[in-house]
Amino acid sequence: MASPVTFTSAGSPSKAAYSSGAPSNLQRAVLKVHKPPQSGGTGQPPGDWMFDIEFQFNPKELSLSKNAKWGRDAQPNAKKSAPPQFKGSDPAKLALEMFLDATDKMDDAVVKRVEQLFTCCVATEDSRQHKKPSPPWVIFKWGGMTGFPAYVASVTAKYTLFTPSGTPVRAVCTINLEEISGELGGQNPTSGALAARDTHVLVAGDSLPSVAFRAYGDAGRWRAIADANDIDDPMRLRPGTRLLVPALEELDG
Repeated sequence: MASPVTFTSAGSPSKAAYSSGAPSNLQRAVLKVHKPPQSGGTGQPPGDWMFDIEFQFNPKELSLSKNAKWGRDAQPNAKKSAPPQFKGSDPAKLALEMFLDATDKMDDAVVKRVEQLFTCCVATEDSRQHKKPSPPWVIFKWGGMTGFPAYVASVTAKYTLFTPSGTPVRAVCTINLEEISGELGGQNPTSGALAARDTHVLVAGDSLPSVAFRAYGDAGRWRAIADANDIDDPMRLRPGTRLLVPALEELDG
């Protein structure tokens, strides 16, 4: 089965779960914040988990987009345009809103949560120390639905209610995420350029040997996948992680 283009899903609850109204196990959406890869490159899975930014109220809508790029060569002497040529795919983008409210305690919880979001737009201290500055990577997750590894392209916080002393206690944050694909463009293996790579999103029960068997028909080639993703411990695989799977031409080259 081909890897998902954007989101992965663990499936929907059974109809019985809705027979008496809303499901009892309401799950909050969350932004899972990870360190960037130590190598500093984007063609790797996210680094270690740092913290979660949980949605106080689940978003009422998600705007997901992905564009295909097409181009046409100029034909000055032709009556019609040249046939379109596919130039590649743009990264997926996810736009959503986070509603924050602290009117129950009238404290600075909203300010702190907004500050957490803004930290996702600046380089982490660890990455600066390693001289490979990068903001953290994030993954949007809601119940059984897992998004793509992304960076926070922008955060806009609109404060709408304040205490008498001026502390914001209500805000609406608009968050824009952009996919960190990391896939290498397909090239002709005989040209000496890098071969095309596939990706695989891990699900429960996956192992590197099982991924290698599906990709190459040989479970023993799992080390190539581990090396391509900087995996030191193949026993610690997180479901939802998107792995780069090197092309067979790279292994045999």
